[in-house]
Amino acid sequence: MDTKAVFAALYSVCEENATFFSAGGKVSQADSAKRLVESMKLIQEHARSLEPVISGFAAIYHHFDFDPLIPANGYRSLVKVVRCCLLHIIHKGRYIAANRRSIFFRAAHNAGEMEAYCSALCQLRALLYLAQRMLHDNSHGNLFFQDESGLSESFIREYASMHKGCFYGRCLGFQFTPAIRPCLQTIAIGLVAFGENYKRHQSGIGVAASSFFTSGKYAIDPELRGTEFERITQNLDVHFWKTFWNITETEVLSSLASMTSTQVKVNRALSVPPVAFDLPLAANHRASATIAPPSAHIGIAPIQMRLISYDLREGQDSETLLSMSRSEGGAISLSLGLKTKRLPSSPFLLIHFHGGGFVAQTSKSHEPYLKSWSQDLGVPILSVDYSLAPEAPFPRALEECFYAYCWALRNHHLLGWTGEKVCLAGDSAGGNLCVTTCMRAAAFGVRMPDGVVAAYPATLLTAYASPSRLLTLMDPLLPLSVLSRCLSAYAGIRLCVCVVSTLSLVKRDTALFLRDFRQGASNWIHSLLDSNRGSAAPSTAPETPPDTTDTRVAGVEFPLGFEPLRSDQFAEMKLQSSPVFKDPFCSPLLAPDSMLKGLPPIHIVACALDPMLDDSVMFAKRLRSVDQPVTLCVVDDLPHGFLSLSQLSKETKEAANVCVERIRAVFLQDTPPEPPERSQPLIHIQASLIR
Repeated sequence: MDTKAVFAALYSVCEENATFFSAGGKVSQADSAKRLVESMKLIQEHARSLEPVISGFAAIYHHFDFDPLIPANGYRSLVKVVRCCLLHIIHKGRYIAANRRSIFFRAAHNAGEMEAYCSALCQLRALLYLAQRMLHDNSHGNLFFQDESGLSESFIREYASMHKGCFYGRCLGFQFTPAIRPCLQTIAIGLVAFGENYKRHQSGIGVAASSFFTSGKYAIDPELRGTEFERITQNLDVHFWKTFWNITETEVLSSLASMTSTQVKVNRALSVPPVAFDLPLAANHRASATIAPPSAHIGIAPIQMRLISYDLREGQDSETLLSMSRSEGGAISLSLGLKTKRLPSSPFLLIHFHGGGFVAQTSKSHEPYLKSWSQDLGVPILSVDYSLAPEAPFPRALEECFYAYCWALRNHHLLGWTGEKVCLAGDSAGGNLCVTTCMRAAAFGVRMPDGVVAAYPATLLTAYASPSRLLTLMDPLLPLSVLSRCLSAYAGIRLCVCVVSTLSLVKRDTALFLRDFRQGASNWIHSLLDSNRGSAAPSTAPETPPDTTDTRVAGVEFPLGFEPLRSDQFAEMKLQSSPVFKDPFCSPLLAPDSMLKGLPPIHIVACALDPMLDDSVMFAKRLRSVDQPVTLCVVDDLPHGFLSLSQLSKETKEAANVCVERIRAVFLQDTPPEPPERSQPLIHIQASLIR
């Protein structure tokens, strides 16, 4: 269905339903009918304003693609999200039209659904107006507004004040593939329940246990879930996110994940002594560079790693390696049967840097897909548990990743590796560390990896605005306020968040929780049925007909008569600028050409709906501009962090396999293959290799 057909279908279904419910009906449904009529009319009003804007973007957004074969950039993503919202409204509107005469038709429930998507459409309209401003102010083909004041500052101010709860309630994950939405809903319910019990218990598992018993109300009341999700993302600090993201590493959950994942012969946690050593220079093997142990911020300490191998290989059971093993409080992680076959060393090694926003997770969180990779590729994997911010900010993680890489080169015989081909792979923050480790290897003059596979990497850590970063307003896994806290922690600075509300945080929590307690089980069932219950989401008054004349309001351009929905949990975010963000080893997108030349082939796997998509597109352009080998693959309809979800659905597993094929291509020094054709492709992926 093309764009004109989508809008025509929307107008038709909304007008038909509005006419029907305006005619009156059952007295018991009069209020719900009124809400449906108001929502349908307001949706049409938003759509009439959006139609020319979307047509305008469609005419120019190809100028921002990496190349004609890879239609992906933040402007395209925003248009796609709006289109997806419209299609959901059409689908819901047709359902209402087909069932509205039934005695089983739940008018209040459907009114709530339409109000939620109406609110989402209003906010998306505001994002498109912000994107128009970026398009006007940016240089040709550039996706980032490279100034932390002006437009970037205005975007942060708008984000802090705009209502976001509608995207975390009924509309949660509407832009992603349907297969992943139940998982996102589970994460959101777990998050708000975890936030309710945070700081009431000493351990993460204690919070998780209590959260289990309080999560029911958030499952059956999407408006409450959206409100609490917005409050948590606006107000809780980086330590909360570190605790929540690490919940999968508790003994119970990690044991469950271990039982359901691929079984491997070797899965050993290592603690490598921090000893300086020499490594030959790449250009002159007679000369060497001294690799000193990491020392930034927290002093010299052992470097933590994990060795995973589907097969037991030579050296992996050596006394030297076993002496470095560290206990994880469970059974010995080296599986040696009486007749275990010991294979020769592999010519290939994969070194992995995990994601987690530089503040959370370890190799244990990423263990399930790493085990699968070890089996599929038939290679040992060394995953580095680098120190995390805010306790160990930049450049500590980079120091440890570089040291681990060099240590692996020098001690290949302990890892079941011949020392021939080595590939670096990482996701998100780990993708950043893969690239910067290569840059550090170039600075030291030591051997480069044979290639890098970076999944949705963070290549620009500044607060520069871009069209894809506007998606942080609705992304359930990467809200801007959370992203800002993580990056600020990595830079060693604190993010100032001043909460402005009629209720203080404590008073609001108390009021909400006491209300929930008093409501009781019978009322929760009543809420589930949505019987004559009004929507908790904000609504907008009818606007005057919008025109195309821009008006400046606090530095942001909106059409006359339009105003996005505002949050009652307003938080004035003030990002403190730091030169660390602009350090090339922190933001490789800002590196001079001289630091990018000579890097190994870099294969980037990005997500079309990821707020960090523009990081990937612009970094691929930078590498191509200096004649560096680079491929860019774009996966459709999946969220940032899909590798950690790769065991949960067919779509995420297929996307993870794209990374596997890129790694295999590095080892075989071949052009990455295209995925097999499908009648209804779930993945859109293209590659452009410059040699």
